[in-house]
Amino acid sequence: MTRPLRAWLGILAAPLLTSACGKTEPPTAPAASARPAAEAEAPADGGTTRYTVPVEYRTLDNGLKVVVSVDRTAPLATVAVYYHTGLRNEPKGRTGFAHLFEHMMFQGSENLPKGEFDKLITGNGGVLNGSTRMDFTNYFEVVPVHMLEPTLWAEADRMARLDVTEENLINQIGVVSNEVRVNVLNRPYGGFPWLDMPQHANENWYNAHNFYGDLEDLEAATLEDVKKFYRTYYAPNNAAVAVVGDVDPAEVFALVEKYFGEIPARELPPPPDLAEPRQEREKFARETDPLAPRPALAFAYHVPARNTPEYYAMGLLSTILTGGEDSLLHQQLVQEGGYAGGVSGGINLLGNLFNYQGPMLYIVSLVHDDRHSAEEIIAATDEVIDRLRAEPVDADTLNRALTKFRSGFYSAQNSTYGFGRADLLASFALFDDDPARINRIEDEMRAVTPELILETAKEYLRPGNRTVLVIEPGAGSGQED
Repeated sequence: MTRPLRAWLGILAAPLLTSACGKTEPPTAPAASARPAAEAEAPADGGTTRYTVPVEYRTLDNGLKVVVSVDRTAPLATVAVYYHTGLRNEPKGRTGFAHLFEHMMFQGSENLPKGEFDKLITGNGGVLNGSTRMDFTNYFEVVPVHMLEPTLWAEADRMARLDVTEENLINQIGVVSNEVRVNVLNRPYGGFPWLDMPQHANENWYNAHNFYGDLEDLEAATLEDVKKFYRTYYAPNNAAVAVVGDVDPAEVFALVEKYFGEIPARELPPPPDLAEPRQEREKFARETDPLAPRPALAFAYHVPARNTPEYYAMGLLSTILTGGEDSLLHQQLVQEGGYAGGVSGGINLLGNLFNYQGPMLYIVSLVHDDRHSAEEIIAATDEVIDRLRAEPVDADTLNRALTKFRSGFYSAQNSTYGFGRADLLASFALFDDDPARINRIEDEMRAVTPELILETAKEYLRPGNRTVLVIEPGAGSGQED
């Protein structure tokens, strides 16, 4: 669901740009800064020292949410633009439409014809990408800091003046349809489990349809469909901009106001009802993958609502069960049982524990030898799950899970030259109107007790809350029990 990450290139001179505001002069890139990067903030040491992310936050008059976070470790700036439209709020009858439109955003705008956005960024030493996730579509660039203003200008130009044409639409329908064939239909385990499991585990169409898109839906998309989607969802009051890097916050806010401030807000439709009913009975589904060389198994549990104490407890339960080679399910299914060479699992497989908004699943999956049945593996899994539902975890287990969480949480913030931090800030702005929440996450995790983990396991790891998906190798059609 993402475009290939652009190669990191050396810094070159900025090309001439066409103005974002009619015939006035375009922004130009100043000379690259020669000053050294500032020292990084000290990481938390588990005692009184606590890592704190700088956060400055404003909302423009047109509703655009803007977050700035200073990071002096390198003379770079990461610009991330998030739109509150994702895989599960696309129109019925237009499966895959959110992803299709992500591609359309790279087809040129009024002042940057097709291909020029990429040239602007990569030709000046930057990288760029975009992706479609459950509850947002995002676009980001990592650039030398002297390219901050042209990058913001370019993002504003495609927010306000995207070049939506029949030619571009036909071209991208072909690209996305081919992507579906390559990544899903013609690949072993192509949609397993991230695409397949939600369709079996969820009841609400918005959470349970084919997110990648049925080919007939994609090929039926019209130019008016695309224009309506753009007018509806790609509005400043449905978006957040996060800027992370060696920047001056006052300057960033001024530039965002300059280029985004005059884009008018639009009337947004009511958000779809994403609520899922409480699952009372275990579900079993069986599919045949003609390209799969070995059987595969996945199982999923509905997780607690975001920002609740149980939600944080479930995050730690995920780590306890599938977080590394010392996790309980890896030990049980791989080290001791020898059912598979590995087991993976997580909450929100298309992102992380924090960058989604609606209902979510904790999904565990493995590819196993055909000498073991799915029933055997589920029985071995239940031995582990039943212990978690019977008594509190010990202090060592909880502390180990907290240590793993902290390591992953802070490491992710520094990934891709600061994009990990921008991702969290934009998500918290978009979903919670509170990007400073990034600095309270560790406290919420530390508040989880063994007793809360026990109560969470009792409710959310119960058999009635589980969906089991079996993939059988060989020719044939899928069927559901």
